[in-house]
Amino acid sequence: MTPDQLRAACLEPNGAVEEWPFDRHQAISVFKVGGKMFALSELAAAPLSVSLKCEPDLAVQLRATHPEIVGGYHLNKRHWNTVRLDGAVPEELVLEMIEDSYDLVVAKLPRAHRLTLDWPGERHRPPPGV
Repeated sequence: MTPDQLRAACLEPNGAVEEWPFDRHQAISVFKVGGKMFALSELAAAPLSVSLKCEPDLAVQLRATHPEIVGGYHLNKRHWNTVRLDGAVPEELVLEMIEDSYDLVVAKLPRAHRLTLDWPGERHRPPPGV
């Protein structure tokens, strides 16, 4: 996966934006939805890696299965994984992890915001009070 492909994958979901809150040189891209971070990467780094939010049990499984996936670098390792994108982790899995990270963040947003995103997860939730 190239830096451009990673950026495109992180910006694909509805409402996703790229910001650079850590420095004025825009070295670390932070991808957010609803003002909440779901991915971050230093796109110019070699090797390329991305940190993604993850369900805690799945995070542990992924780390046990793939040596290229480790606890989130400078992040809460219970909820974040950092994935080295050197080709060892299948691209399909990386794309699934990006989608899962986005979904975890969107699920915590207020319902009104989720509706504006046309998030598929909202369509599968019962209306409040049911």
